Amino acid sequence: MVFIRDTELVLRAAVELVNTLPDTDTSGVDGLVEGSDLEAFTARHGYTGSRTRDAHELVAVRGIRPRLHELWSTDRDGAVPRVNAMLADGRALPQLVRHDDMDWHIHASDPGEPLAMRILVETAMAFVDVIRADEYDRVRVCDADDCNGVYVDFSKNGSKRYCDAGNCGNRMNVNAYRRRKADAPA
Repeated sequence: MVFIRDTELVLRAAVELVNTLPDTDTSGVDGLVEGSDLEAFTARHGYTGSRTRDAHELVAVRGIRPRLHELWSTDRDGAVPRVNAMLADGRALPQLVRHDDMDWHIHASDPGEPLAMRILVETAMAFVDVIRADEYDRVRVCDADDCNGVYVDFSKNGSKRYCDAGNCGNRMNVNAYRRRKADAPA
């Protein structure tokens, strides 16, 4: 295990959220347009705390995606001021909490804060762990020719090259196979 469970869960949620941006998806489609998209996202990732479930909340969550995306376009040292700014903006006050089926873990914002701010702060806290563990090289952009999706490599040996958003690994392997077959002598 590279990261503790709650850090990995938040990183996976951040990856999914960033990959809803149209420029990260091979189809160029925005994956967070309707309130139902946000409902499904928060349900999949177990976000707790207050929710307004209105258009303003959707706009706010959509609005943090570019800021989170910046974490994939920098290196470890460049991420530090971005993470610190996120924590400061959310007035982060880390506290141990236990709820639902989760054992003790850290929440760094009040459950009454807006959802977008809680997501921003939780993602920043997860990136604190990535930075402190000196594992920032696992924060990657997909190697597929036609994809800008992001991912965090949770593999044991750190060898993952493709995101999970668009079946990129399989698609690139098929393309490579077809190139080899076409280049092979008859």
